[in-house]
Amino acid sequence: MTTQLPVLSLSHGSPMFALDVGQTGPILKNFGQHLQDAAQTPALRGVVIMSPHWMTRGPAVMTNPTPPTWHDFGGFPPALYQLQYPAPGAPALAQDVLQALQAGGLPAQADAKRPFDHGAWVPLMHLFPRADVPVVQVALPVEAGPREVYALGFALRHLREQGVFIVGSGGMTHNLGEFFGGRPELADPADPYVIAFSRWVEEAVQTNDRERLFNYRTLAPNAVRAHPTEEHFLPIFFALGAAGWGEPGAAPSPADYLGREVMYRYLAMDAFVLQ
Repeated sequence: MTTQLPVLSLSHGSPMFALDVGQTGPILKNFGQHLQDAAQTPALRGVVIMSPHWMTRGPAVMTNPTPPTWHDFGGFPPALYQLQYPAPGAPALAQDVLQALQAGGLPAQADAKRPFDHGAWVPLMHLFPRADVPVVQVALPVEAGPREVYALGFALRHLREQGVFIVGSGGMTHNLGEFFGGRPELADPADPYVIAFSRWVEEAVQTNDRERLFNYRTLAPNAVRAHPTEEHFLPIFFALGAAGWGEPGAAPSPADYLGREVMYRYLAMDAFVLQ
């Protein structure tokens, strides 16, 4: 029987998540440690991660062997800019990703200079704090919607049998206007619309209701308020595609929710695993 690594969908929240770990940081750390320490078959070879902070005109893949840590944000405390995440790149794995995308009819370009943006390195600091797991980023195409992003993940699903851990890093909710306008505190109670949207998504995921989730923008409560623009929601579909979630004839595989924390009133930090 062929075994494969799980897929993770997570929310990376504010860049301050690197320092303000909340409940979600330790949860991700424990999960990453289990993934490395468990007697995995196959053994963990590397991470392939999509972040909304790398958007390109078409599919693109990081081939940089030594990606620097990019502090792609402004106005935060100096301590945040001192953080580094020196994980190695994985050019050989990147070539496998490129070939898989191309075989799936998704021509992708290599980017040998791409650094780690905070949508990748911030959550990876929690998952693999020793920075000892090779990482490849996949860009989010600017023209892609839920179906197209799902297809990107689906094209890579077989890599899970080769020790590849696939991660979609986005945000369950991401209204920066409300976040910066209200200046909420870390532990402020969640706004009701954040809970309503997040739990609607969870129900769709758990019931394998693919068409419903693909059309979340018109069906989910407060969808446009939760995501005035949808780039931070789209990486969830990268993870779902890599899991083969909702495929016709496939046996339902319930998601294992690791956390449902809300930070700063408006930032839902949902994280879940699919086998």
